[in-house]
Amino acid sequence: MSRSWAKALLLCMLFVAALGAAMLRSPRSVSAGAAAQMPTGSLPTVTSTFGGPMAVVKPGSEPQISLRSGPGTLYERVGVLLLGQKVPARGVSPKKEWIQVLYPGAPGGLAWIYAYYVDIEPPTNLPIVEPPPTPTLAQTATIDPTLVARFVITIEPTRLPTFTPPPPLSIPTFVAEQAPSVSAVPMGFVILGLAALGVFLGVVAFAQR
Repeated sequence: MSRSWAKALLLCMLFVAALGAAMLRSPRSVSAGAAAQMPTGSLPTVTSTFGGPMAVVKPGSEPQISLRSGPGTLYERVGVLLLGQKVPARGVSPKKEWIQVLYPGAPGGLAWIYAYYVDIEPPTNLPIVEPPPTPTLAQTATIDPTLVARFVITIEPTRLPTFTPPPPLSIPTFVAEQAPSVSAVPMGFVILGLAALGVFLGVVAFAQR
């Protein structure tokens, strides 16, 4: 019995020792696994402040100021700024009409804003930056001359008749006719003479019968 009791006690001791060793080894394994998942490279950090000059949208500007990919309205619009917002200024166009600023939403992190809408704080002379190539404009649709010829009116318009003035009117003039001259003998005496002549001729004719 003493031997079996000793074996059982030995087994219990070995079990307790193994359990303690396992508990001591588990934190090391967890820490090792966590260390294996940590990235080895350094992550870039975004700083909230910029030590250089800032372009601040000045009061009196439009509610939204367009940011473009180049110094000109022909370039693509990549973002907007509101009144009072500020962005780091990097440079100026050769004619000093546009300011290049840092803008994370633009391609390459750079954008351009019209210099009239912003103030540089503190005032400083920004370096001149060469603008990117001018974007190629989209080709305009050409008009098919054959199609246009179908809508061209070739019939000459009817000419309106020309106005011909009438000939001048000839107004006839009437000349008053002169009244025939009246004899000095009264008309009554003429009638009486003719009556007497008729009576005379009647008497002569009666006498001849």
